Amino acid sequence: MALWRGSAYAGFLALAVGCVLLLEPQLPGSALRSLWSSLQLAPAPSGPSSPEGRLAAAWDALIVRPARRWRRVAVGVNACVDVVLSGVKLLQALGLSPGNGKDHTILHSRNDLEETFMHFMGEGAAAERFFSDKEAFHHIAQIASELPGAQHYVGGNAALIGQKFAANSDLKVLLCGPVGPKLHELLDDNVFVPPESLQEVDEFHLILEYQAEEEWGRLKAPHANRFIFSHDLSNGAMNMLEVFVSSLEEFQPDLVVLSGLHMMEGQSKELQRKRLMEVFPAVTSLGLNEQELLFLTQAASGPHSSLSSWNGVPNVGIVSDILFWILKEHGKSKSRASDLTRIHFHTLAYHILATIDGHWANQLAAVAAGARVAGTQACATDTIDASRVSLRAPREFMTSHSEAGSRILIDPGKPVAEWRREGVSFHFTPVLVCKDPVRTVGLGDAISAEGLFYSEVHPQH
Repeated sequence: MALWRGSAYAGFLALAVGCVLLLEPQLPGSALRSLWSSLQLAPAPSGPSSPEGRLAAAWDALIVRPARRWRRVAVGVNACVDVVLSGVKLLQALGLSPGNGKDHTILHSRNDLEETFMHFMGEGAAAERFFSDKEAFHHIAQIASELPGAQHYVGGNAALIGQKFAANSDLKVLLCGPVGPKLHELLDDNVFVPPESLQEVDEFHLILEYQAEEEWGRLKAPHANRFIFSHDLSNGAMNMLEVFVSSLEEFQPDLVVLSGLHMMEGQSKELQRKRLMEVFPAVTSLGLNEQELLFLTQAASGPHSSLSSWNGVPNVGIVSDILFWILKEHGKSKSRASDLTRIHFHTLAYHILATIDGHWANQLAAVAAGARVAGTQACATDTIDASRVSLRAPREFMTSHSEAGSRILIDPGKPVAEWRREGVSFHFTPVLVCKDPVRTVGLGDAISAEGLFYSEVHPQH
């Protein structure tokens, strides 16, 4: 732990999305899809005078760079190449024919792949599976990569966060993760990869997409979604964690972002616990979504832990209660060995930044920036297009569900609401939800990175 806490660098460790996905890795994708459809994005008036147009303009005025900025950011430890293609076309290219859908928790063969893909396509549900046969997987990955229409993207939470930070030319970015030749080629020139992170073969994640009403044999998909599979051992064991830690001494970052803990889902409980204990005491900031927040409170019998799932847009008062409990019971204090002072919560319709007072500044701009990038990246636009997004956050809410909170009314012209509770400050803003999302992969990573980029940390003496 000396390297994390040592005086060699004044690093702040942020744990990005995926920290609690160990419990149910395929939930957030399917939950996002169901939440997206549950919002029923109907046509609404658009333009500069619409609520969406006014909110976007108000964000632009609020989002200012912090006085003290990050200079050197180190990001680790999961990285891969996402190959996105038609699932049906890949099965056809592999010479497979439609059979019966059947879920396999681990894929051992092409036949397992076909049956499992068919099972989830029939439900219109997202899922992710491990393919156990190394040679067979690499053969499938090669065929998939060369198929017409296959697209290659930077993948893995750490690599995506690194890419987002690298878009700012005044930042130096270190990325530690399993980086093969294709990924190295895809990465921004501003991303430095230490030689120890380079490997001869890329870690490929195959993302098989299917459209609503698409057919495979007698099957017809009820919704568009995707099925992901890989033979990814490096990321699963977090093999690059040691390389990452040893690189920090030389790189001297002032911000360290760690992600990819959810990739350990296939590892033993002992290894999971060992890895988590190496990291958690040093975490300063946490980024998570509504599923991960619920898992946290259920696992530790926190507030509202009897809630089995969210019903539509998560209740702001309930979310606020859980965030307050995490920071009060598990955050930094004189009596416990924890550095946690900040949580960036994001769900489809709104975001909340909760911070322990005295540690962070510019959080109003940070929460607005995270929400703005959610709208632009999902719609694949450089700026918010008011005609393509919809305001679906609650216009009024209570700040607590378990205590006597205050009632907050949201005005699109003043889109960030603030409140305090016993030494914890909350910043809330709606999201302008893309009506017809182009790319949802990596959305949580972009949100976490943007929120951190605009955050300023107070020096602690």
